[in-house]
Amino acid sequence: MAVERRATVKWTGDLIRGAGNIHFSSGAIADSPVTWASRTEAPGGKTSPEELLAAAHASCFSMALSAGLARARTPPKELDVTATCILDKVGDAFRVTEMHLEVSGKVPGATEESFKQQADAAEKGCPISNALKGNVKISLKASLVRN
Repeated sequence: MAVERRATVKWTGDLIRGAGNIHFSSGAIADSPVTWASRTEAPGGKTSPEELLAAAHASCFSMALSAGLARARTPPKELDVTATCILDKVGDAFRVTEMHLEVSGKVPGATEESFKQQADAAEKGCPISNALKGNVKISLKASLVRN
């Protein structure tokens, strides 16, 4: 079963002074402005492709980890996931070079070791991780929160 999702951008002007507006076809996210300055300097209330990639990775990883924990009979009460996407100049071009995932979880019945094993497995199985592998360095920090 192939699934399709779509976003469109209308861009006006050149790279430095121009601006774009991202439209998400699902309607789940409000149209979002994007500029070169929001990408490489201060966001100023605008998004960037890297922020969107981080959001995609954090949400995908959250789903993969919650599924793995449930299969291990330790469903999570709560997972807090942060993905940080690094854009850097490499030679003459900009590239996404790193993605840092951090997760803390409230998972009744899990041990620190089992939680870290599930987090590692989720990172390896997450479709966004797999789309980035071989091109972007991915790091993962996982910690269990005790109640």
